[in-house]
Formats: sequence, structure tokens, C-alpha cells
Amino acid sequence: MLKVLQVSSDTNIGGAGKCILTYLKHFDREQLEVAVVLPKNSLLKPEVEAQGVKIFEIDAMADKSLDMKAIKKLLAIFKEFKPDVVHTHASMSARIAARLFGAKIVYTRHSVFPPNPRLTQGIGKALCGLINNSTADKIIAVAEAAKENICAIGVSDKKIDVILNGVEPLRKFSEEEIAEAKAKFGVPEGYKCAAIVARLNEVKGHKYFVEAARLLKEKGIKAKLLIAGTGDMEEKIKQQIEESGLSDDVLMLGFLTDVEPLMNVIDVQANCSFGTEATSLSLLEGMSLGKPAVVSDFGGNPGVIKNGINGFVVPTHSADAVAEKLAELFCDEDLYKKMCDESKKVFESTFTAKKYAQSIDNIYLNLGGKNNG
Repeated sequence: MLKVLQVSSDTNIGGAGKCILTYLKHFDREQLEVAVVLPKNSLLKPEVEAQGVKIFEIDAMADKSLDMKAIKKLLAIFKEFKPDVVHTHASMSARIAARLFGAKIVYTRHSVFPPNPRLTQGIGKALCGLINNSTADKIIAVAEAAKENICAIGVSDKKIDVILNGVEPLRKFSEEEIAEAKAKFGVPEGYKCAAIVARLNEVKGHKYFVEAARLLKEKGIKAKLLIAGTGDMEEKIKQQIEESGLSDDVLMLGFLTDVEPLMNVIDVQANCSFGTEATSLSLLEGMSLGKPAVVSDFGGNPGVIKNGINGFVVPTHSADAVAEKLAELFCDEDLYKKMCDESKKVFESTFTAKKYAQSIDNIYLNLGGKNNG
């Protein structure tokens, strides 16, 4: 049996943590023994324990990629567990320790953002390429755009596999449950509804979503636009809503521990990001219920939403384009139904949690020379 040790430095449950948990629910327990290393007091611990997976904790590396104190402690764990493969999530400390130990190394790039220009040329590119190529046997990019970012800093494309995220399908609510959820979120009967689920950071483009709401209102379209999340842009977004006279049209929901009711209520999901967007888990969750989306053409969005198939891909920084495509989906019932059907098909063919876990399994088994498939 191949032994795999996943290492996360996260103390909170972000996108990387959700991917780890999705994998742990579906990995091949007949061929793989998987354990997880976490910093002490990580919120991931109880969630990992619920999957019956062994956990090692260290008093180091909390929310740090490189923590020199962690290397010795990680080496001690590696010597105890004896992993064949070490899979790191934003932990250079673990990559260094794994190389010293002699295990195969997998590293996942969970984000998409343009690299510093100094790292894409000359000595900067050469140094980055040397470090990354020597501390990873395989790199997983969660979007084609993530692969492009990694290659730009000198990493060999032969080391990189693109594996798009997968999620558990959400439960479809009954009509009665949907009516209750609409009342909770302030969506009257007869109104269309779109939502953006993302951290309230500038690069997530909420201001274009709010501006799109104003344009929809001018067109006379009865719609409620919902914003779920928290972040440093919260007050600015509230101010924009108030100054635009949209307090009854754009509703801020705060952080939602469970997005299932919201996804059942909305007609369309939106994503207006122009920075750090890989494969959005919320887009996938919406698709599992057959919800089309209007998304910016940044990062991993075009890898999830196929323009004109399961939604629309629009230019970044364009409230006009967002409003136009939302209006099209709100007003054209035949088009909307077609895109709902396609969203479900695309999800089931590409983005299920099981398919995601199988792809990760294959990486491990290939590295360990045990893939008989």
C-alpha cells in the first residue's frame, strides 16, 4: 500500500482546505494510506478527524509557507510515518523536508495571480525555476491559468498537471423549502435572483456586480442581487449600494456557513474577479444544481464556464457586460432552461468530487510506480 502524507499550513478552512477534505472523502483506501500534517489549532483538524484519517500536529508553520523551525519537526514525522509521497499545500518547509527525507513530492498551486515581473526573466526566473523544479516531482495546477503562472517563473511544464477542483453535489430543495429560503434572503416571488459568493476583496470585483444591479433596475428588470461573504471591502460595498439607491435591490448576507439554501434560491451565479481566481468552488456547487453563471474571463473562470453553453464569459471590469448577460438569462426562458441543463451535464462529466479524487490518486500511484490502470 502506498503511503501519502498531505501537509497544510492553514489554520483556517479556505479553498485548499476544502480540496483536502473533498479528497479525503473519496480517495482509494484499498491502494493508499493517507495521513495529514497540520499546525496546532487548525480548524481543519476536526474535519479531517471525521474522515478517519490520522493527523500529525506540529507547533510551527502556521499560515507560513517557509518556517525553518518546521523543517526538523516535519522530518521527525516523516521518519515515523515513512511516506512514499508528500503532498504539500503552500508549504515550502514541507517540500524541503520531504526532499531531505527522500519522498516523492507533490505541490498544488491553488491560486491564480500574475507573478512579479522580476521572477519571469533573467536571474529571478532562473532561481525560481531551480527552486521549484528541485522541490517538486509533480505540480498540480487547479486551472490552466495557474499552470501559465507557474511556467512563467521557470517551472518545467512537464512537471505540471492541470486538475480542476471537484465538489460534492448540493441537495436540490423542494418548492416549499425554496419558498422558505427566499423569504429568509428577502427575495419576493416573481423576482429573479443572482448571487456572488466570494471574499469581499477588491479583486473579486463586487463593485461591477453592484453597478450591474443599477443597470438592471434601469431596464425595469425585477431582480434581487445577493452578496455572500466578508472582507476588507465590506464598508465600501455598502456605501456603493446606498449611494446608488440600491438598498432594496442588492442585499449583503455576510458569511454563510452553508451555501446550499442560497444556491437553491438563485437563478444565476456571478463571478466578477480580476485577481487570484482559480477554479471557484462556489461556481461548481451552483452547477451541481444546474445553475448557469456569468463570469469574468480571468483566471480559471473560462475553464469552468463555457461561453454560451453553461453560462457567459464576459470581459473583466465590465459592469455593462455583466448586466447584459444577466438580463439575457433572466428574460429568455428557453435559453435559461437550456443553460441549466448544460450546467448539470458539465458538472457531472467534469467536476464531481469522485473524479477529482481519482485524478489525485493517479498522481500518487504514478509517482509510486503502483498505477495498474
